[in-house]
Amino acid sequence: MLLAIDVYYKENEAKVVAVVFNSEDETPQSIVIDQITGIEDYVSGEFYKRELPCIDSILQKVNLNDIEAVIIDGHIYVDDDGTFGLGGYTWESLNKKIPVIGVAKNSFFRNKNTVKKVFRGESKKPLYVSSIGIDLDSATNLIKNMKGDYRIPTILKELDRITKE
Repeated sequence: MLLAIDVYYKENEAKVVAVVFNSEDETPQSIVIDQITGIEDYVSGEFYKRELPCIDSILQKVNLNDIEAVIIDGHIYVDDDGTFGLGGYTWESLNKKIPVIGVAKNSFFRNKNTVKKVFRGESKKPLYVSSIGIDLDSATNLIKNMKGDYRIPTILKELDRITKE
């Protein structure tokens, strides 16, 4: 089973959604939703300080025993030197026991070697996949082969829709 997490902010509140699914699923097998107040302000270069508490909160509400990997909307590293981004900090919060795959819609100019571009469907614009605790090629193949004809896999589009509802 896989777990994908997304967070949507409105002022100092956040809606956090986690979906549990298998890689061949188009719809979640289960959905967990949490509302959090008192969210930290965004600080450039320190996004993880705002989002990680939200992710940690939802992780407390999910049975992680059967989870093979966690997918986050973001990067594992922010540069080629291995400086952690949101995904790296998420992996640490999981005690380095569950791999984390970052799927980002945009690249960072300093992390060209820690990500792979994934082109899905007929899109000319890639997704930027990174990973920790799992081989990058395996993570890339997983994202590339998820259901859906478009750039964003169907299950991740559904997660985004639920999060913004």
